[in-house]
Amino acid sequence: MSKLTDLPKRILIGRALRSDKLGETLLPKRIALPVFASDPLSSVAYAPGEVLLVLSIAGVSAYHFSPWIAVAVVVLMFTVVASYRQNVRAYPSGGGDYEVATTNLGPKAGLTVASALLVDYVLTVAVSISSGVENLGSAIPFVIEHKTFCAIGAIVLLTLMNLRGVKESGKLFAIPTYLFVAGVFLMILWGAFRGLILGDTMHAPTSDFEIKPEHQGLAGFALVFLLLRAFSSGCAALTGVEAISNGVPAFRKPKSRNAATTLALMGLLAVTMFCGIIGLALVTDVKMAENPAVDLLRDGVPVGADFTQDPVIAQVAEAVFGHGSFLFMVLAAATALVLFLAANTAYNGFPLLGSILAQDRYLPRQLHTRGDRLAFSNGIVLLAGAAILLVWIYGADSTHLIQLYIVGVFVSFTLSQTGMVRHWNRLLADERDQARRRHMIRSRAINAFGAFFCGVVLVIVLATKFTHGAWVALLGMVIFYGTMTAIRKHYDRVAAEIAPDETPADESVRPSRVHAIVLVSKLHRPTLRALAYAQLIRADQLEALSISVDPDETKALREDWERRAINVPLKILDSPYREVTRPVIEYVKGLRRQSPRDVISVYIPEYVVGHWYEHLLHNQSALRLKGRLLFTPGVMVTSVPYQLQSSEAAKKRARKRADWSAPGSVRRGPVERGHRKG
Repeated sequence: MSKLTDLPKRILIGRALRSDKLGETLLPKRIALPVFASDPLSSVAYAPGEVLLVLSIAGVSAYHFSPWIAVAVVVLMFTVVASYRQNVRAYPSGGGDYEVATTNLGPKAGLTVASALLVDYVLTVAVSISSGVENLGSAIPFVIEHKTFCAIGAIVLLTLMNLRGVKESGKLFAIPTYLFVAGVFLMILWGAFRGLILGDTMHAPTSDFEIKPEHQGLAGFALVFLLLRAFSSGCAALTGVEAISNGVPAFRKPKSRNAATTLALMGLLAVTMFCGIIGLALVTDVKMAENPAVDLLRDGVPVGADFTQDPVIAQVAEAVFGHGSFLFMVLAAATALVLFLAANTAYNGFPLLGSILAQDRYLPRQLHTRGDRLAFSNGIVLLAGAAILLVWIYGADSTHLIQLYIVGVFVSFTLSQTGMVRHWNRLLADERDQARRRHMIRSRAINAFGAFFCGVVLVIVLATKFTHGAWVALLGMVIFYGTMTAIRKHYDRVAAEIAPDETPADESVRPSRVHAIVLVSKLHRPTLRALAYAQLIRADQLEALSISVDPDETKALREDWERRAINVPLKILDSPYREVTRPVIEYVKGLRRQSPRDVISVYIPEYVVGHWYEHLLHNQSALRLKGRLLFTPGVMVTSVPYQLQSSEAAKKRARKRADWSAPGSVRRGPVERGHRKG
């Protein structure tokens, strides 16, 4: 049965990889760029449009502010890139903003950053996929008619691609990403050549339209607020920058240098494309409106609900290359495809951050485990599920989803750069070498400016977008923060409860009386109880069996075992594919083949919890093992339960329910079966 279920899995995601093959999955810079930077690179497909959409509220006359907004976005981009180049050098372990904030500002700040990033990663998938569906729908009516279904299908497809592994997905995504970048640069260069050298006049499809302003003659504070809102919308171009600092472990050596180089290249490409598209949009006289059916006028008449407003990049491409031309079609296809693939930034950032949080006991332990293809499969599936839910709730509408965007990323930017300032302050306090001090002071100045600038932008984003949907992102952050805090408290409580005593109890050293195999994951009270129970029963042989998945944990187990001088031999089986169930089954079957007349008794230590949600927070290896061992002839399986305090609370609740009397039961009294009247 397991082979039958394994076959479709292998077809979808490929054969399993050994743990020692992890080095082969590391990325060179040419693959790391599309893997980690596809989000900020692709955001130039919608960020310029968001700027013009907001400015259109005041009419076409406000469009002349767009170059200045572009300059502000460029300054912010270079500031963030320069700041994160300091991050990847100082913290190359892959914790990124979370590690920086936790180390320098404390666990609460770190958890705030983690909550913000998790929300932003989910929104990255939802916004990118929805925007891609809308771009594709302008050419294929079926897609726009069923855009929620198509968006969910795209998320499922992207999930399967990422489950195959980071390196394989990176190769798949590299071609369309580079094609999109090349297409945009060709459009900018050809547009500049036509306008500056040939003197051609280029017109966008909407160049002859007029915009009906919602608010005419804005001035003073109202105009400033509008410009700040347009700037905050343009800051969507910065989403995904932090993914490179979170993904440093996925780079080839030298990891920090390669990550810093990729950051610089990403920033240069993104700002050049962003400014080029904004400039060409002004030259070709592009018109955009938040409500085009009413606010866009053709010959003084609203265009109506049947009009489809194409994105800015599509209108500029049509003006530069010509409608229906080969280069126009190539760029349109590459834009739609790269928007789908932009979600890949989140597919690499979310699972890695989830693994680090799981290791720190803020998320379920299952998120720390790599899957068959050495990717964090559980994190990938969790991200896909959250994004699908969001797309379904908002009907794959990127206009509404984008209002939730960028709040989380600027929370993490601000706290991360503030943490880096404290990092340099701590190092400067002990550093005496003048050359190194000058380097640290320069780095601190970069991070201090980054913290200040990002903090200002965060305030602007919250002030201008809160009522437009940003409050939903903040609510998501609060939910993540509360959930992770509760999970950590649970794990801490369980760890304290099951910690073994330093002096072995009497029952742990009783002589062996039964042949048994005691399965061991860690040395704690449930393990000691199982060993003690196994020693009470007669045995020709008693041994403890552990599966080596993590070399560090295995080494710690062996050292603790020897330190406590436990008089039960410990056997450790290596598991190159990080499986627990199969090595145990094969080992037991091997013993059965050697001695078919022997009976093997397997003892499995288990926690007993009192709440359904606590089952989700603990590995279900015991259940899988029991399910397989029960079908193995000649093998007896014994669960050795260890009751946690929550199970006692559940027992009390059950007792109360048993003692509860229904209304009227005391008055009626018990019914005696032998004295019922017929």
